[in-house]
Amino acid sequence: MKRIDIVYGGEHYSVGGRSLDELQSEIATGLMQGTHWLQVNDGEGQPRPTYLLLTAGVSIALIPIPDDAPEVAGGAMWDNEGHEIHL
Repeated sequence: MKRIDIVYGGEHYSVGGRSLDELQSEIATGLMQGTHWLQVNDGEGQPRPTYLLLTAGVSIALIPIPDDAPEVAGGAMWDNEGHEIHL
């Protein structure tokens, strides 16, 4: 897997070098304790470590990006009509 993209609070982040199962397990375990700080990357080219506070009721989306997925500007993929594609 190339990376896992994350949408949190309407913003886009990413995590590299981890499996989806491992990340989901960390999140579930952290939420069982009430809150959890999840380390992710923010920025393109020169990622900056960023920490997201996860609590019950906070929306988070995990989007696995396979190794063979094409890279496009902004890290997003678009269809022929200009709509963003969510994998």
